Amino acid sequence: MKISEQTIAIDGIDKIILRLLTQDARTPIIALSKATGISGAAVHQRLKKLEKANVISGSQIILNPKILGFKTMAFIGIYLDKAIRNPEAVKQLAQIDEVIECHYTTGNWSIFVKLLCRDNEHLMELLNKKIQSVEGVSRTETFISLQQQLNRQLSV
Repeated sequence: MKISEQTIAIDGIDKIILRLLTQDARTPIIALSKATGISGAAVHQRLKKLEKANVISGSQIILNPKILGFKTMAFIGIYLDKAIRNPEAVKQLAQIDEVIECHYTTGNWSIFVKLLCRDNEHLMELLNKKIQSVEGVSRTETFISLQQQLNRQLSV
């Protein structure tokens, strides 16, 4: 691994480790060792270096929202009356559990959020009672996802 100006050049062994872990974050060190041809201790050291360089950060369990009753995914473009309201608006949006992503964007919207809802009625309730009541929100545009067709990590 070579670090230069905020970018990291990773070698072939790091790439193997990262590919296997992005497929299954619970891949045992011994399996990573066999796949790379290096010792378990060397794999562990590489993982620590990748963490220290912020290439990777932890691992996570991925919940299935549909099984948990959240069948509607929506994206909302949020217009703010003043750009200076962004930090406070984001703080208020962070208090809405159904908002799972929030982006500061270029273009028409000030903020673009992704949320999961039980159904369209739940989405309408969130829009009317929570999102549009955030201080500074002048209007919103809503896009309902009919089907998520691709979801993946960055390929290395």
